[in-house]
Amino acid sequence: MRSGRLKWFLLAPALIVVFLTTTYPLLSAFYFSLHRWQLSKPDQLHWGELTLDNYMRAFSDTGFHNTVIVTIEFTILSVALSVLIGLGIALILQKESRLHTIVKILLIFPFAVSPALKGYSWRFMLNPEYGIYDQLIDHLIPPLSGTIWLGEPFWAMLVLALSEVWGWAPLIALTFIGALGSISPEVIEAARMDGATSWQVFRKITLPLLKPVILVITMLKAIFSLKMFDQVVTMTRGGPGDSTQTINYYIQQTGFGRSLDIGYASAMSWILVVVLAILAVLYIRFVLRPGEA
Repeated sequence: MRSGRLKWFLLAPALIVVFLTTTYPLLSAFYFSLHRWQLSKPDQLHWGELTLDNYMRAFSDTGFHNTVIVTIEFTILSVALSVLIGLGIALILQKESRLHTIVKILLIFPFAVSPALKGYSWRFMLNPEYGIYDQLIDHLIPPLSGTIWLGEPFWAMLVLALSEVWGWAPLIALTFIGALGSISPEVIEAARMDGATSWQVFRKITLPLLKPVILVITMLKAIFSLKMFDQVVTMTRGGPGDSTQTINYYIQQTGFGRSLDIGYASAMSWILVVVLAILAVLYIRFVLRPGEA
């Protein structure tokens, strides 16, 4: 009995912090989503009237539909590039050497950089006047000289995805390196003795054994990509036009931009929460606990 009370006593501070920083804001946002609460029109707010109008509006709002498409495009692009580049780096660094060990240590630093700082850094380096990336591309790839990277929809989306890949690919590479180390060398050696080429070994042995890890990484990276916000604010602000306007950025602009529509922003936030919760359940059910499915 005492141990049970002690357990809850020790957990209480953490539970209080979680409630104040996560649970209470979520419940408040859900309550706000059931009201027509626009800060610019306070006279329209009636707390006693509950309505689903904000949710119905989301399903008919072309602006919201566009942000969903943009977010899905960004998620697919960033996840695919992160996994492929991360796997490539892992295959290069899987053999033990002093240089490879140093590189592995350095790989964690891009992920440690905050998303906002990452966005400002990329924006600075891509500046047409003094950006180092822009200068290098002008010399190495002359046909792309003079490209305004954040001023054209295609390049803006690609650069935004690459800034995310720059942070995630090294971490994914470290995960793959650990997974590659768990593959028995005897299996690889036996395949080579039977005449298998490096490509055949990778396709028939390495890749199938890495599939569970690839699934975990893909699902986890997709969840984070769907929440993209910081780099959109610091790099493109949703532009040019609305070509890089993700769901989170659209929600922020709706709630704290010109319209100050807290009710509608809260409704869109809850739609995103439900989608992320479904992905999290699928991740736990089929990835972390596949035997129970």
